Amino acid sequence: MKQMAGGAYARQALLPEGFRDQLAPKAEQEAALVRGLVDTFLSHGYDRVAPPLVEYEDSLLVGAGKTRAKQMFRLMDPDTQRMMAVRADMTMQMARLASTRLADAPRPLRLAYTGNVLRTKGSQLRPTRQFVQAGVELVGSPSLEAELEVIAVAVEALAAVGIGELSLDLTVAPLVAMMCDQHKLAGDVREGVMAALEAKDIGGLAVLPDASRAAFEKLLQAAGPAKQANEMLSGLELKGGAGKLVARLSRLTEMVADRLPDLSLTIDPCESHGFEYKSGIGFALFAKGGEGELGRGGRYMVTHPDGHEEEATGFSVYLDSLMKALPAAEKTDHVFLPFGTKSSDGNKLRVEGWRTVQGLDAGADPLVEAKRLGCSHILLDERVRPV
Repeated sequence: MKQMAGGAYARQALLPEGFRDQLAPKAEQEAALVRGLVDTFLSHGYDRVAPPLVEYEDSLLVGAGKTRAKQMFRLMDPDTQRMMAVRADMTMQMARLASTRLADAPRPLRLAYTGNVLRTKGSQLRPTRQFVQAGVELVGSPSLEAELEVIAVAVEALAAVGIGELSLDLTVAPLVAMMCDQHKLAGDVREGVMAALEAKDIGGLAVLPDASRAAFEKLLQAAGPAKQANEMLSGLELKGGAGKLVARLSRLTEMVADRLPDLSLTIDPCESHGFEYKSGIGFALFAKGGEGELGRGGRYMVTHPDGHEEEATGFSVYLDSLMKALPAAEKTDHVFLPFGTKSSDGNKLRVEGWRTVQGLDAGADPLVEAKRLGCSHILLDERVRPV
C-alpha cells in the first residue's frame, strides 16, 4: 500500500511538458533580474501596469493579437459563457490598455510591464511553455526617436542586469511584401518567393523573371553588417513606401551607432518570423555566446475601438533566455543563529545584509544544524564564522 501511495504521489509531482518548478537559487535570480529590468524601465519614465493573466478571447485577438491566436490556451467563463484566453504575449494587453483605459492619457504613452505568459506549444529554441516576459511600450509617437529610445532603454536594462557585448539585429518585415507588390507577384509565386527569402534559399527565386530575380537576390544578399546592408538596400532604388522604409532604416542605424557606439549592428531585411505584426522596423537583441535572442521589439499599430490606428514601438525580454546568457545562480550565504540567540543580534545581521536561519531545537548541536540546513556561516560568541 505504501508503495502504491508513493507511486501515486510521484505521478502527482509530474508536470506537463514545457512546464517546470523554479527552485532556489534560480527563482531568486529570476526575481532579481525582473527587479533590475523594471527599475531601469521606471527610471526612464515608463509607468508600470499589471493586466490580468486571462481575458476574453476577442480582446486578445484584436489587431496584431491575431498573430498569437494559435499560441493561446482557451477556456470557458462559467459566469458569462464567453470564451476566455490565457495571454501568450503581453504586448497585446498593452495595446488594449492604450486604446481603452488610457486612450485619453497624454501621448507619447510610456508603459512598463512584467508577468508570466503561457503558450500552447514550445519551440526548439524555447521548449518552455510558461515564462516571464518583461518590457516597455511607447505609444503615440511616429518619430524615429521612439525606436531609438526603446532600443537604448532595452540595452541599458540588459546591461544593468549583467549582460554585456550585445548585438542588435534590425529587420524590416513589411519590405518583402512591398517589393512583391511592386513586382506584381501574386498567388503561389508570391508565397514561394516569401518562403525562399525567409529560408535564405536563393535557388527558390529561380521562378522569377530576370529583372525581378535580380532585385530579390540583392535583397537576400544584403543581410549582414549594417553599413554594408544599407548600401546594398539603397542600391535597389526602391520607390514609395518601400523606399521610405529603407531610408528610415538607414537613418535609424546612424542614430543608434551614434548613441550606442559599442553596440554591434546587423540588418536582415528578409527576416519576418516573429515580426509578422510589425508595421515598420523591428529588432532583436543577442548576447555574445548566448543561445538565441534575449528579446525583440519594433514598431506596430495599436487599433482603437473606433477603428483608427496609432503607432507604437516596444520591446520585450524573455527571462528564460536571459538566465541562460548569465552565469548559473549560486546559493546565497546564510548565517545560522543557534537556539536562544537574541533577536537583536539577528536584526543587526539582517540590517548588514545577511540572511539568517533561526535554530528551533534547543537540544541540537549548533554546528551540526548549520551544516544540515546548508548554512555557510554560524553566529558563535557574537561573531559570524564560516561553517
